Amino acid sequence: MAIKVGMVSLGCSKNQVDSEIMLSKIQKRGFELCTDAGSCDVVIVNTCGFIEDAKRESIENILEFCTLKKEGRIKAVVVTGCLAERYQKEIAKEIPEADVILGLGSMEKIVESIEEALLGRKVISFGEKCSLPLEGDRIISNLPFFAYLKIAEGCDNYCSFCAIPMIRGRYRSRKMENIIAEARKFAENGVKELNLVAQDTTKYGVDLYGKQMLPELLEKLCGIEGLEWIRVLYCYPERIDDALLDTMAREPKIVKYMDIPLQHASKELLRRMNRHGSGEEYLGLIHKIREKVPGITLRTTLIAGFPGETEEDFETLCHFVSEAKFERLGCFAYSQEEGTKAGEMEGQIDEKVKQNRVDALMDIQYGIMQLKNEDMLGKTLSVLVEGYDRYASSYFGRSCMDAPDIDTKIFFTSPKPVRAGSFVSVKVQDMIDYDLLGSIVE
Repeated sequence: MAIKVGMVSLGCSKNQVDSEIMLSKIQKRGFELCTDAGSCDVVIVNTCGFIEDAKRESIENILEFCTLKKEGRIKAVVVTGCLAERYQKEIAKEIPEADVILGLGSMEKIVESIEEALLGRKVISFGEKCSLPLEGDRIISNLPFFAYLKIAEGCDNYCSFCAIPMIRGRYRSRKMENIIAEARKFAENGVKELNLVAQDTTKYGVDLYGKQMLPELLEKLCGIEGLEWIRVLYCYPERIDDALLDTMAREPKIVKYMDIPLQHASKELLRRMNRHGSGEEYLGLIHKIREKVPGITLRTTLIAGFPGETEEDFETLCHFVSEAKFERLGCFAYSQEEGTKAGEMEGQIDEKVKQNRVDALMDIQYGIMQLKNEDMLGKTLSVLVEGYDRYASSYFGRSCMDAPDIDTKIFFTSPKPVRAGSFVSVKVQDMIDYDLLGSIVE
């Protein structure tokens, strides 16, 4: 009987891609993949170590599976990913029950490490960050009709609040021909939607080709038969240029959606974050994007409670959100991270104050979303069907305005069955909180 291996992948979509590459290696070696991690012989926890909440979730998962191992229900626990990379000595010392601890640069050893663990040998390995596989065969772990396509790894931006460069190393683009080949394989296997990810997608190609190559990459992806939606995530504002916007406006397969993590609007706070620009400059950029790409959905991510954020700074941010009227927005309380410049700054803000500011910003955004959803009433949208919700007695899916996992849904009724992965036309008739409700148009 084959050994069953399960994976718990935590954190971002970039981490999910790493998990899917490991799963393919594991299956090729003859192990049986198991979706219920608690029923497996071996469990891999691919951790996130970005902010405090993510670290806590990772540790809770590791300890849960170590308990199952102690009870004799599983044979080995493997820890890998960003938390393992960031806290190498601490993980090995504090969680001795873990059989395997692999840093990012040793993830290519996942199969051999599992085999060693099953023989009762402990494996602790931390290779060079640049050894993290940028590509490889993958087993898609989400719904089979969409996929994340990682076009680069690492980051050179060195935002003062962020540990990613320390964890994942310098920015490294993938070769364009390899990305195209992977995308073509996805399309041949029924993937309809590609979501391009990297720590900074707009910087793609600078290290390999000497210039930003995202527009050229997008044009080549649009030529792949079978792909219907191509979405760009994690764009840095200072690198959004006319070439990118013109490509987005011209190519019908590129969904009119852009994720731009701006973080703040106060010029002084942005300087302290080691980021460029100001709220005024960002408003100018937003106006330009909407002018050049009509109907575009803009998403951003903000940080509230960064060290030294005054009431005036926060009011600047609130005013900016009210003026910008983003279609999609997320806000997080600043997380003080050791090893980062911001973590050592004076003026750290009380947790309750940070959370109150997050809540206040999201209240503003909720009002904006209500008005935008009201504008959608009566309109017909193309929806990618994701499944059926038996509690709501309706199907659900996403329009091009919504990225998987992070944005809203459209719930709709249909007089006859519809297939997950298909595109249908839905007339919007109502809304509930952030989501839209409607019925299929035949």
